Amino acid sequence: MDHWPLAGGEMVAVIATDEPSEQDERRKAERDDAIVWEAGAPPGRLRLLHLGTRELRVLAELGDRHVVDVVQRPDGGSLAVISWSCPQFDPGMFTAELHVVDPATGMLLDLGRMGLLACSPIWWSVRDVWRVAYLAVTPPGLVGGLAVFDVAVPEPGAAAGEHRNLTAGMDVCPTELVQVENGAPLALFADGLDTAIYRLDPDVGRFVRVSTRVGRVDSMTASSSGEAVAVLASTAYEPGDVHCGPPGGRLVRLSDTRPDLRRVRWGTQERLSYKAGDGLDLDGLLILPVGRRRQDGPFPLITLVHGGPYDRYCDDLNTTWFSPQWLAAAGYAVFLPNPRGGQGHGHAFAAAVAGKVGLEEWTDILTGIDLLIADGVADPDRLGIDGWSHGGFMAAWAVGQTDRFKAALIGAGITDWGMQAATGEEGVLESGLGGSIGWEGPGPHLHDRLSPVSFASKVTTPVLILHGQDDTNVPLGQATYFHRALCRFGVEHEFVVYPREGHLIMERNHRIDVLRRTRAWFGRWLGAPASDNDPI
Repeated sequence: MDHWPLAGGEMVAVIATDEPSEQDERRKAERDDAIVWEAGAPPGRLRLLHLGTRELRVLAELGDRHVVDVVQRPDGGSLAVISWSCPQFDPGMFTAELHVVDPATGMLLDLGRMGLLACSPIWWSVRDVWRVAYLAVTPPGLVGGLAVFDVAVPEPGAAAGEHRNLTAGMDVCPTELVQVENGAPLALFADGLDTAIYRLDPDVGRFVRVSTRVGRVDSMTASSSGEAVAVLASTAYEPGDVHCGPPGGRLVRLSDTRPDLRRVRWGTQERLSYKAGDGLDLDGLLILPVGRRRQDGPFPLITLVHGGPYDRYCDDLNTTWFSPQWLAAAGYAVFLPNPRGGQGHGHAFAAAVAGKVGLEEWTDILTGIDLLIADGVADPDRLGIDGWSHGGFMAAWAVGQTDRFKAALIGAGITDWGMQAATGEEGVLESGLGGSIGWEGPGPHLHDRLSPVSFASKVTTPVLILHGQDDTNVPLGQATYFHRALCRFGVEHEFVVYPREGHLIMERNHRIDVLRRTRAWFGRWLGAPASDNDPI
């Protein structure tokens, strides 16, 4: 269930499924509860809750469509609603539609189909015409950067117009849209290692840069005039905290959620920029072992590849359960590359891996490693590779392409793109990365040439495989398949499954186990460069 307070404070928009009927409860109790795919999943319906009377009214005009997002017009008028044909990600995400609903009368106006992963709707107006903007994947492919689209709301009875791409040709990637009550919308854009605040110029329908903020900025809200914003912001040695101020000026920190972290000695975090073999501009980060300088190298180097692939490393303090600083504290240098396919460099950069995962994306990473070796930072005889999700795929891919790595960690990684398209919750969308799908014919298939399991016979690197038992994003079968292949070819490896965990590890003891097991694995094969004085 999700909810949004509406203007005036008396009403709340609520998305919730229908309560189970007596028959549903009886069938569940009697275990007569066979699941009929699609038909068995109840849609999330849009409802209006009156806080005074506690009346909950369903907006029946949307029928059985599954509502995923809602936002009210700033003047307290209509609701912009994004819906899918069904709750399942696939095929639901391929059927997204935009509607305008009058909360008083229930009158529904359809504004047409939307692109993949449509989200973050906002209202804005120009010359007394209301428009709705939103984020979605840049068409026509399944893989690419997010873009900002918008459409005018027509008069009743008139047809909806074209959905315009307001960010076409930009070399940055929108991450959030922010509605402003009495002004033009604001937006956050991933810009390489940093984050930029933009404002929409309503006269030309294009975004104009207001400021660039070092590191990560997200969760932005704005005052009614748009002259003040509140954000969560983090830089290289400061964790995410609430900051407030003018979008083009200094943001003042208002919260101090982790003052204890100031007592921690962090590894020096350096910004990297280099060119790929084909001349493409790339960036990333290097974290040196705690208390060490470049000239103290070479160090054992662990390359930690981000997920996605549409994601990025930015110049912030990463204190997650998969933190690179945890490795730096143990004496390792850590390379955080941003290869093509990621976020922060525009649509073309993001779409470059469509049907080509593991190819130029992989050589982008190798180029960065080779530069760190040439600079005397990395020891070529003590290289490790590590990653979760798409980063886990890259680690699995790496050990089948080269024997340069002395150890690898594959966390929740895809090892067979055909199986991922068949069983992963994102379904057909994954075929945009793997390049093909099994039902296209008997093959040979492109996805087999891009699947790490196809190269298992070439693996000599010791591998640690970690996976959540209940992962629906990258199902456990991906790890099991690679484990069996490594067994078949006698490759040194360990296979660890975390009960009750999904795609991300959430339970405290399991997170601690990941941290300890990661250090122990790389310590075993790369050597322990520093003693662990930070037990957890």
